[in-house]
Amino acid sequence: MNIHDFDAIRPFEPEELPAVFDRLMHNEQFLKVLDYLYPGVPTEAISKKMSQCKSNLDFQKAFCYNFLVELLAKASLGCDIDVRNIDLQKRHTFVSNHRDIVLDSALLHKLLIDSGSDTTTEIAIGDNLLKLPWVKDIVRLNKSFIVERSLPMRQMLMASKRLSEYMHFVISDKNDNIWIAQREGRAKNSDDRTQEAILKMMAMGGEGSIANRLMQLHIVPLAISYEFDPCDFLKAREMQLRRDVENWKKGPMDDVVSMQTGIMGYKGHIHYHCAPCIDEWLASLPEDMPKGEFYESVAVHIDHEIWRGYRLYPSNYVALDLLRATSEYASHYTASDRDAFEKYLNGQLAKIHDLDNPDYRFLRERILEMYANPAINQMRVK
Repeated sequence: MNIHDFDAIRPFEPEELPAVFDRLMHNEQFLKVLDYLYPGVPTEAISKKMSQCKSNLDFQKAFCYNFLVELLAKASLGCDIDVRNIDLQKRHTFVSNHRDIVLDSALLHKLLIDSGSDTTTEIAIGDNLLKLPWVKDIVRLNKSFIVERSLPMRQMLMASKRLSEYMHFVISDKNDNIWIAQREGRAKNSDDRTQEAILKMMAMGGEGSIANRLMQLHIVPLAISYEFDPCDFLKAREMQLRRDVENWKKGPMDDVVSMQTGIMGYKGHIHYHCAPCIDEWLASLPEDMPKGEFYESVAVHIDHEIWRGYRLYPSNYVALDLLRATSEYASHYTASDRDAFEKYLNGQLAKIHDLDNPDYRFLRERILEMYANPAINQMRVK
């Protein structure tokens, strides 16, 4: 295998960067985004700073890192990571629950740099988010590789195999990390569960038994905990539309609105927790385990590690009590925590004003579930 076997899906290589920078600096939409992000900064200055980036990691450090520092100062109460269970000098495939389309991997990169890692991760991103050529350029510049989704069955199998082989290539040949969500799309109700299809895809590359192939990726379950999810009202709105409108499909702008809301909206505290790499656990499984049982066990193991790693906030316990109409978990929050969460909840519900017939009881329950499910799942495994 060499890098050019993956030209259709891989991030840009260092020698390709000057042409990409040039393309971006001649794109009107991209220039408008720069204008919004860096008001008053001359385009020439940005162009010069870009041209000094000799690798994708240079680009992340020069542009993405500072943007995230400023964003967290405005839209959060801080963001931290627990990496005690892993060796940052080794390479891993971080399999995480999925809270935010853009920030899940971006914040991980900032936190890895802060923790002393010499690299970030290559990011698996669905092609459904890459409709605009300049957006595709940006994500491939930002160390993303492309997951092709809307293909006929036969092509889908070939694409999955190539994707898996690329992931193995990143770990073994490029000596880099990978970030991939545990499922396609975000779990709208925060009931985070690993799709076996993701594991089956990962095992299409590599060599040896299925367990060996997964061990070659050095999977680390990663739990991401948000105190507040800025997209909670959008997810609830989508759930009502799916319930009420037959064959409802997301429009082209829905993901863009979710990205914008997720990035700019208020998140409170954010915590990342790395569970131990699952290699040792995989090696302990019986060699003659039936395939179906094997994938199910691995998915459940990753789920439980993620659930254990959640950091729960008063908002999670308040939501659980409100959902069940009890005060069973009142020892985990104060009366003012409860008042503040109820005020927050009403504020989020008030943002859902464009539905023909908003079912506020249904919408309220859905948002409460989003905050309660991490607590419910953690209690299952602790």
